Amino acid sequence: MKKVAIYARTSSSGDKQDATKQVDILKDYCKQRGFEVYKTYIDKKSGATEDRFAYQRLLDDVRKRKVSCVCVFKFDRFSRSVKTLVSTLEEFQSLNVEFISYTENIDTSTPAGKALFGICSIFSQMERELCRERIIHSLKIAKERGVVLGRKKKPFDTALAIKLSQEGMGVRKIANRVDVSYGTVYRYLKSVTKTLSVKTA
Repeated sequence: MKKVAIYARTSSSGDKQDATKQVDILKDYCKQRGFEVYKTYIDKKSGATEDRFAYQRLLDDVRKRKVSCVCVFKFDRFSRSVKTLVSTLEEFQSLNVEFISYTENIDTSTPAGKALFGICSIFSQMERELCRERIIHSLKIAKERGVVLGRKKKPFDTALAIKLSQEGMGVRKIANRVDVSYGTVYRYLKSVTKTLSVKTA
């Protein structure tokens, strides 16, 4: 028997009657299809925010493989962001968890529903490509304007490195002390004096 998680969400004002109506309809739907309702998850927050407590609990249970299907009354009750919806459905697909939207009559266990996963994957790939192109374009413009990219190099306290080396401290410990890579410290100490005995430890 398919274990189903029912998710319902009211507006931020928290219309309790609306949540009850959603859950009742979905429970009746699951009963008609012979599904076992594992748990109901109800939020009283805007769908535009992802810090919904019940929503996060639902995702946690899905990832722990406690359910095999998530059932919602309507897409916009689950997520108001297309990007988040696509990302979540992609994750459900990777976990072999089905998704049902009652109002839109979407069931990813059916051939038509499976096509939704494919469409979501296409949109997700498009989003990644667009983000990549925007980043490359921004970096190119920044470079043309003379902006130095990457982390700024920390100043190397060469005097302290020499002093510590003369006191007998090894290169590795000196590198940790002056917060510079081992290779940089070793090459510098070797280059400043041939008479300096450099310990590599």
